[in-house]
Amino acid sequence: MPSPKSTARAALLAFLLCGVAAPALAQTAQSPVPAILTTPEARDIHSYAQPLVARVTHIDLDLTADFAGQKMTGTAALDIAAAPDAKEVVLDSKGLVIHAVTDDKGAALPWTLGKADPILGAPLTVQLNGARRIVVRYDSASDGAALQWLTPAQTAGKTKPYLFSQGEAILNRTWIPTQDSPGIRQTWTARIVAPEGLKAVMSAEMLTPNGEPVAGGGRAYRFRMDKPVASYLIAIAVGDIAFQPLGQRTGVYTEPSVMKKTANELVDVEKMVEAAESLYGPYAWGRYDLLVLPPSFPFGGMENPRLTFATPTIIAGDRSLVSLVAHELAHSWSGNLVNNATWSDFWLNEGFTVYFENRIMEKLYGKPRADMLADLGWSDLQATIKAAGGPTGADTRLHLDLAGRDPDDGMTDIAYEKGATFLRTIEKAVGRPRWDAYLKDYFARHAFQSQTTAGFVADLRENLIKGDPKLEAEIGIDKWVYGAGLPDNAVHVRSAAFPAVDALAAAYGKGGPAPLAKWKAWSTPERTRFVASLPRALSKERLATLDKAFGLSVQGNSEIRFVWLELAVANRYDPALPSLEAFLTDQGRRKFVAPLFKDLMAQGDWGQSIAKRIYAKTRPLYHAVTRQTVDGIVK
Repeated sequence: MPSPKSTARAALLAFLLCGVAAPALAQTAQSPVPAILTTPEARDIHSYAQPLVARVTHIDLDLTADFAGQKMTGTAALDIAAAPDAKEVVLDSKGLVIHAVTDDKGAALPWTLGKADPILGAPLTVQLNGARRIVVRYDSASDGAALQWLTPAQTAGKTKPYLFSQGEAILNRTWIPTQDSPGIRQTWTARIVAPEGLKAVMSAEMLTPNGEPVAGGGRAYRFRMDKPVASYLIAIAVGDIAFQPLGQRTGVYTEPSVMKKTANELVDVEKMVEAAESLYGPYAWGRYDLLVLPPSFPFGGMENPRLTFATPTIIAGDRSLVSLVAHELAHSWSGNLVNNATWSDFWLNEGFTVYFENRIMEKLYGKPRADMLADLGWSDLQATIKAAGGPTGADTRLHLDLAGRDPDDGMTDIAYEKGATFLRTIEKAVGRPRWDAYLKDYFARHAFQSQTTAGFVADLRENLIKGDPKLEAEIGIDKWVYGAGLPDNAVHVRSAAFPAVDALAAAYGKGGPAPLAKWKAWSTPERTRFVASLPRALSKERLATLDKAFGLSVQGNSEIRFVWLELAVANRYDPALPSLEAFLTDQGRRKFVAPLFKDLMAQGDWGQSIAKRIYAKTRPLYHAVTRQTVDGIVK
């Protein structure tokens, strides 16, 4: 990786001090480096970019989706903000095939690809020769981890192919040559040529909903994102995609064959947006739409601005899993409006969002339901702390040390649930009205900016604690952020409904009857809690009784079926294996897939032979994100 010139850094710092202000909603190529990037804690160890020398402020993509070659091919034109004497700009790339780099007048610019790192890829260094706009002609990586190309058989409609991307954390460098760091926010546009009969959608304003005819076949779709976003939030899908509105500014995209049940599941989305706005201020992105993807999508959801990507496993038929939509919507403030500057600060995205999600659920569906969801999250957190080495484990800290590691390693329930618990603890200390006022102001003051953990802590002290030593001691900020485990003042939200559920689970474990009448009356969180609370060792007769009473092996609710299959594997319960194999084959959500393979591998020869047989069949069906995790489990 080339070293920045000291003269370039000095010139740029002088440039920073000149007082040039960036527009509120879109930074220009002449804008200075955001102040947060000049702080030591904002140095991104997962990017080759040198933003204090030259940084990308805007991207114009002009790409064709080549399904036969399984690649994106075309150009990326990048606007560069640089110190007056900056000689080069360093971009992130991983597996990209670079054909040429020119300035905006077509003059060739010298470029080199550095040594490739298995996690980071290789630095693409371009000599600027005075240019402040460069054009890279390239193809995406042949096995690019961000993109999954699906055959017709892998879709709901079974007749047309499908493409989708997943950029978080550092995967977009496999299809876009840019500075792939969450702290370097960029505006962007795109022209995407899709084959005839397929529609392209992206995480931006759609300028040509019906596309434009292209000579030689296909249609070109144009998009614009005029607000600076982190590069991992640039997302695309191309396929047999239909649209149905849900409200004045909300709607859903999905395959036509599953549109009816999908739209019916998501009828409350417009109300969710209104509830979120009532808590923390106006929604800043114009529209809020969802794209429900084919089942190989590796996450529950991805908060791509204007267009949340979601797994079909949330379509339960009874709207019981819509908290995931509330979560992705909440990211429109925490994660999109204000995002983590580095992946060590990931908890700033997810901890805030889990907290915010729960507040949306409380506002729309009442405190009892929100409390159940928070209590389930607390249980997940305890399990994660145990798996991370107990309360002294280094990876139980909110601010993580990810040096030499894939940032994906930090995407655990520590960031999500410990982060949310920290915010609930602050709420308890200062009171909800004061806390809500602070958060609303925080999002407004830092809108369209990146944030570090140190920056948030400083802001919290300046604008909420305000030098109050008693309040500082009561919260214990540094212990929460930089310490391992859970501090003693952690707020555990307890569901009033769960003690009765737990008692029935214990009674069943001791030989009692299956509580069929209760089960019929219970909500999904209560059913999930019951199965998860059962003793881990049960006889085959007891398991068979459960399965027959509640239809667990044919359960359409993915959360309930998952906890049932965990219990079945723990007991080597062969009658559940067809359900297990179908579940691992029919969807690729890492939250479900990875733990089940891990459970199987822990069951000696019995489980390992099953895991290896199933994974040999399912691995080609999974997105690279899921494959990478499961590859490390099934050896």
